[in-house]
Amino acid sequence: MKHLRAALEFYLDSSIHVAVAVCSLVYVTVFEYDLSVETNLLGFIFFATISGYNFVKYFGIARFHHRSLTSRLKAIQIFSFFAFGLMLYFAYFLPAAIYWHALALALVTFLYAVPFLGKRTLRMFSGLKIFAVSLVWASVTVLLPVLAVSEVIDLNVWLTFVQRFIMVIVITIPFEIRDLRYDSTALGTLPQKLGVNASKWLAVILMYFGFTLDLFKDEFSCSHIVSFAITAFVCALALWGAKKDQKPYYASFFVESIPVFWVLIFYLLKYYFQISC
Repeated sequence: MKHLRAALEFYLDSSIHVAVAVCSLVYVTVFEYDLSVETNLLGFIFFATISGYNFVKYFGIARFHHRSLTSRLKAIQIFSFFAFGLMLYFAYFLPAAIYWHALALALVTFLYAVPFLGKRTLRMFSGLKIFAVSLVWASVTVLLPVLAVSEVIDLNVWLTFVQRFIMVIVITIPFEIRDLRYDSTALGTLPQKLGVNASKWLAVILMYFGFTLDLFKDEFSCSHIVSFAITAFVCALALWGAKKDQKPYYASFFVESIPVFWVLIFYLLKYYFQISC
C-alpha cells in the first residue's frame, strides 16, 4: 500500500495525470470533427504538458533550493528533463504550421512562471490565472489538432474553442477553492473575488452557455452534445463537492479525471452505441 501511494503521488506530482487529461480533450476534438491524429502530435502534446506544468510548479523550488531538493523532487526533475527531450523529438516531425502556435503557447507558459514587467509573472496579475490556463488548454486541445490537418479554422472550431475554454475554467474552480487557504489575495482568483458559492453558480451558468453553443454549429453532433451534457452534470457535482478543506486527491485526481471521463463517454456514444442525429 505504501508503494502504491508513492506511485500515485509521483503520478500526480510529475503532471502525468494532467497530460492524460489534456490528451483526452485532444481526442474529444478528434472525435467531434473526425480528425486523424498522428502519434507525433499526441506525443508532443503529452510530453509538452508534463514539461510545461513541471516547469511552472517547480521553477521557483529548483531555482532557489536546488541543493536541498528532496529525492522525490529530484526524481521529478530528472523525469521532466527526459520528458522535455521527448517533446523536442516529437516536435521535429510536426507540420510547420504547428510551430508558431506552439511557440506562442510556450511563451505564455514561460511568462506564467518567470517574472517580467516589474518582477511579476502572469500568474500574479489579479484575476488572470484561470484565464491564462484556460487559453493554453483550449488552444492545445482544439486548435493544434485542427491545424495539424488543416490550415483553416472555421466558425465551428472557434465555437468548440470557446466551449473548451469554458470547460477548463469550470474544472479549475475546485482547485482555486482548495487553494483559498494558501493563495495570496493579490492573485484575485474567482473564489477570492466572488466567494465560493457565487463562483460555483457562475461556473454552472458558463457551462449552460457552453452547452448551447453546439446549437450554432453547422454540423450538429448528437454524440458530442449528449456526452457534453453528461460531463457538464459531472462537473456540477464536482463543483458542489468542492470546498476549502478537500480530501487530498479530490481536485488533483478526481476533478482532473473529468476530461478522461468525457472522452470515454463520447467514444462509447459515437462508436459503440453509434448515436447520430
